Amino acid sequence: MTDLPARRLLLVHAHPDDESINNGATMARYAAEGALVTLVTCTLGEEGEVIPADLAHLAADRDDRLGAHRVGELAAAMKELGVTDHRFLGGPGRFRDSGMMGVEQNRRPGAFWNTDVDDAAPHLVEVIREVRPQVLVTYDPNGGYGHPDHIQAHRVAMRAAELAAEPDYRPDLGEPHTVAKTYWNRVPRSVAEAGFARLRAAGASFPGIADVADVPGVVEDDRITAEIDGAAHAEAKAAAMRAHVTQIAVDGPFFALSNDLGQPLFSVEYYELVDGESGAPAGEREHDLFAGVDAR
Repeated sequence: MTDLPARRLLLVHAHPDDESINNGATMARYAAEGALVTLVTCTLGEEGEVIPADLAHLAADRDDRLGAHRVGELAAAMKELGVTDHRFLGGPGRFRDSGMMGVEQNRRPGAFWNTDVDDAAPHLVEVIREVRPQVLVTYDPNGGYGHPDHIQAHRVAMRAAELAAEPDYRPDLGEPHTVAKTYWNRVPRSVAEAGFARLRAAGASFPGIADVADVPGVVEDDRITAEIDGAAHAEAKAAAMRAHVTQIAVDGPFFALSNDLGQPLFSVEYYELVDGESGAPAGEREHDLFAGVDAR
């Protein structure tokens, strides 16, 4: 415990690639500054659609080997971001990608969405008590855009943070630890709209353009409590996104998922503080997720 870096950030995501899209610049910045950045990914993303034609055979409805392939993509992305501590919740493949909301894969035994929160949370409690993060980042209650695994990742992250602090809960999982600050991933509406305006003006090479409503976590600007300037790490974020080759196509400051609809790639990332005290003056945004934290 005494060997831990002074600042420790934990991020909880549903699938490989979510971390790079949502938090790549933030992760690269804090890793470069010497913080311990720990990423926990809850599934292998087995149900994802595949962009490159020569890899289409990996998909769940063919060879069903996409999850194992995405483990390698995630490792490559973490190398680009400088993140050395990454784990899969409960170990690789413990919980399976549930697919989009309403599909039969939601009900499959072992699917993350089909798992009781209190069965999944102890695996994260153990990580929290080991790395003892001051800051936790995850999704909002809607998972950003309603994907069942994103919603479940939110529920498991929030529950695990609660349980990790309870002295009487599962002492076999380590000494209790209280996370000082919890943030949800956000994008201010004005920033999303400006990003799409740039995309339309640039005429990027995607067949179509997505909509602000397609961007996870968009909220009105006054909900934003923290903005992290990752401009110095924009290329690292883009490289991490390119490493997820089955899922993301990057074109300069823009990208598309398997739907071929262009979206802006943000190098400034935004958050809403939902638990803990802001380290910024009243009415102002934080520019450091560790602001106000006693770094011990």
